[in-house]
Amino acid sequence: MKNNFIKNVGYLLLKNGKIYDSFTKTSDCKDILIQDGRILKIEANIERNENFREIDCKNKIITNGFIDLHSHFREPGFEFKETIETGAKAAFIGGYTRVCTMPNTNPVIDTPELVKHTISLAEKLPIYIYPIGAITKSQKGLELSEIGQMVEAGAVAISDDGLPVNNSQIMRYALEYAKKFNIPVINHAEDCCLVNEGLMHEGLNSLKLGLTGNPDISESTMIFRDLSIAEYVGGKLHIPHISTKKSIEVINIFKKRGVNVSVEVTPHHLYFSDDKLNNYDTNAKVAPPIRSVSDRNALIAAVKDGVIDCVATDHAPHSIDDKEKDFQNASCGMIGLESAFGLVNSIMRDHLSIERIIDLFTLNPSKVMNIKSNSILEGNEAEINIIDFDKEWKFSNSDILSKSKNSPVVGEVLKGKVVMTMNRGFISPE
Repeated sequence: MKNNFIKNVGYLLLKNGKIYDSFTKTSDCKDILIQDGRILKIEANIERNENFREIDCKNKIITNGFIDLHSHFREPGFEFKETIETGAKAAFIGGYTRVCTMPNTNPVIDTPELVKHTISLAEKLPIYIYPIGAITKSQKGLELSEIGQMVEAGAVAISDDGLPVNNSQIMRYALEYAKKFNIPVINHAEDCCLVNEGLMHEGLNSLKLGLTGNPDISESTMIFRDLSIAEYVGGKLHIPHISTKKSIEVINIFKKRGVNVSVEVTPHHLYFSDDKLNNYDTNAKVAPPIRSVSDRNALIAAVKDGVIDCVATDHAPHSIDDKEKDFQNASCGMIGLESAFGLVNSIMRDHLSIERIIDLFTLNPSKVMNIKSNSILEGNEAEINIIDFDKEWKFSNSDILSKSKNSPVVGEVLKGKVVMTMNRGFISPE
């Protein structure tokens, strides 16, 4: 973490801020005194001292660290794209203190030994890592991984990530077995036959650009299948990166029937629509694809109504070689940890209170994975974000600490920024 983060030693006084704790539902205007990374005192008008480093938090919100349910840190096997350390840097600068990492590495995270190894790589970093183990061995969709042993080693969920579990019986077994450990099954929600090598959302823009389309039903049909199986066996299903209006309609039906399902949306699916691809920007090529304006509006409404539970980044670093290709051959995925809060706040601030927006990053994802950040209480480790809700800023390459730079957000003017993060005795730069 050299030159990026420092140890939070000595006394640090946060003055004049509004504290909002998602977990205790506390909202109060008080000062916070921190000593060596631990909260010493929370009171109104804590007296200044020349030994205190003071940060003026006027017109800012002091809240919990963020939790990301869906990130790719690429280690082991693809360290040229991202490592646990560089991913941690990107996460921390974006306000994330706890991150769930996906298993599509090389080798695939499908054993308890690899789960333990991943956790060990983050021991001295400013964030906590929670590996997600593969549903099937080597993500081949044929045989279940050692799920129980992986959970015992620290895995918080199972997923074959970008490879859908096409075999419905295997999906049933996964939901039944994961139920024993009260962990969610996360299936990439695409019917590959309907995707049919589609490169972007199927619609008027794909027609104009001459690119093969990926229809919205490729997602909603797979979600219907998975929810039907989850309802039948009583399993716990988490749906990643939802992107279509049709999917929301299906989920709403099953939620009303009491199926144990949670749903995430990415910042880029909330912020962009498929006209972002009009200049063939390969950084905006993602899976599932960025959808139509109608789909995007439906996602915003579903967040507002609570059908969508939380935000997850699907942070997917790729090298320049991966992205500087023709659109057909470029890899899918974009980075998202550094820009996530700005994107979501820019879109949702007119629809939700700042408290509900913060819940999308804290309380709500914690419920999905049974992961809890430290509450803002005296005696606790300081796991804190300071947020400027109204700060207007342009996202640039200098804001990116990921090893890869594949972001279509560069150049976008955003509103709302995490200005400081503290966790595990570290503090991000102001």
